[in-house]
Amino acid sequence: MVTLHVDEQHERLSANTGRPPRRFPVPRQWLFVLAVVALLAQMAAAMVTTAVRQTPTIDEPVYVGTAVVYVQQHSLRYNPEHPPLGKLIIASGLVFAHPHLDADFTGDQTALGKRVLYESGNDPWRLMLWARLPVIVLTLLFGLVVLAFGRELVGRAGGLVALALYAFSPDVIAHGSLATLDVPACGFLLTSVWLLWRARRRPLLHLPLAGAALGAAVATKMSMLPAVPVLLFLAVVSVWRAPGLGTRAKARRAVVAVSGVALVALAVVWATYLVVDPRLRWTTPGDLPAIHGPRALLSGLLPFPQPFRDGMLVQFGYENHTWDGFLFGRHYRGALWYYLPAALLVKTPLGMLVLWAAGAVAMVAVPRLRPAAPYLLIPSALLLAAAMSGSRDLGVRYALFLPLFLAVAASAVVTFRRRWAYAVTAALVLFVAVSSLRTYPYYLPYSNEAFGGPSKTRLRLHDSNVDWGQDLGLLADRLDERYPQERVWLVYKGAGEPSYYGIEADDPRTAPPGEVHGLLVVSDSSIAKAEGRLAALLEGSTAIDEVGHSITIFRRP
Repeated sequence: MVTLHVDEQHERLSANTGRPPRRFPVPRQWLFVLAVVALLAQMAAAMVTTAVRQTPTIDEPVYVGTAVVYVQQHSLRYNPEHPPLGKLIIASGLVFAHPHLDADFTGDQTALGKRVLYESGNDPWRLMLWARLPVIVLTLLFGLVVLAFGRELVGRAGGLVALALYAFSPDVIAHGSLATLDVPACGFLLTSVWLLWRARRRPLLHLPLAGAALGAAVATKMSMLPAVPVLLFLAVVSVWRAPGLGTRAKARRAVVAVSGVALVALAVVWATYLVVDPRLRWTTPGDLPAIHGPRALLSGLLPFPQPFRDGMLVQFGYENHTWDGFLFGRHYRGALWYYLPAALLVKTPLGMLVLWAAGAVAMVAVPRLRPAAPYLLIPSALLLAAAMSGSRDLGVRYALFLPLFLAVAASAVVTFRRRWAYAVTAALVLFVAVSSLRTYPYYLPYSNEAFGGPSKTRLRLHDSNVDWGQDLGLLADRLDERYPQERVWLVYKGAGEPSYYGIEADDPRTAPPGEVHGLLVVSDSSIAKAEGRLAALLEGSTAIDEVGHSITIFRRP
């Protein structure tokens, strides 16, 4: 049985009984609108104020530099491991900042980001804000998708539950305020799933739109590729339920639906490359990793542009690399299959975890919601399994699709028709809101109350979970206010340039230990993985201060 929007159910039931359809009174409609505006407004305020104060994280300068090259030189030579769309979105803000870059620059992508931000006469604060604003706007628009999806499933109350969980998600706020690719890719994917859900009623309108959104997700980040077969399957599910058709007619319609969605998605991917360079000039890099077996076969067979397929080889090369990890105080080499579930347990508000689980149960248990369960739960499970099998235990941003998909799934809790269920749901949403507001403005190092809050995250996780280089400017202010004129030794994990922010410091790892006295400032990710010289220096130092829950200041006698 096709699930109906709650308002539509009331209208149809009223038509059967001859009574006028039940409508929400005007005051209640205004309350709904005001609640939506308030939720998105607090999210926007949190993201903008966070974006203004944070210095560049590790990945951002590469994307910013690549976006500048896209616009000014129409070249695809930088950052091929990620397709162009996310960087074109970033470029849509950068055009208002008018960044300068020497046309004859020939360095690698890391040097490119440094050149654009710090060596070309640009203002990095202004540049980063303009680069982040389009991602902030897109994050807010995806909130409307979450709202609409939840509302269509279970009505306005469910839509508000879904939007509240999305708008107060510390991970979504943290990464939605950065000029990175994670939120755009996941948001486009959810939009595609929502449109496939709507295609059950109007396939001619929504299937092409779903294909365009799917293509946008893949054209933003290659990690969305595992979801493509699932979404093509969901396209079949959407058209198979059409009434009044025989099996053969449904089969023909399913073939057309899959082909149409796939072709539109493919066209979007190609279009993003052609927008950057209409002539698609591309020279395969000479340092591509040697990839063999099924992965090499896959990259060769997919009908994507050559730069996309070469970028796949770069990504496969990253997967073949052995990375450092850190989980619950343990520094290790390689990857742990349970890393992401464990990290999500730390980084997700407790009330949100409960509502995610309850919503997933409701979608399976409530008959009228079961048709929607494959649309939300199967992509989430498949993408999580793919992320868990990866070699990079670097942060929950690799599972950022979960706060989007499971926020919608959590809307199903309003179908439990008990007063206590409503009260518990409201209390849990309030708990999530309080937990999120209390961490302001330190969303990136957030951890929930069971694990001690953001000040304790560094004891259990590292990298983009805690310390992604975002607090260099805050460190400069702290040193100037509390420790003026003191000798500073710095081990900074990030892409910012300390000297630009007025931090004059040396690397203690390059000096004899007997010469390292005064302030020893170390990024918490570096502390988590400290070995050899740095470990010895830390052992003889006393922690006296912390900055942004991501950098610790020690004193060495």
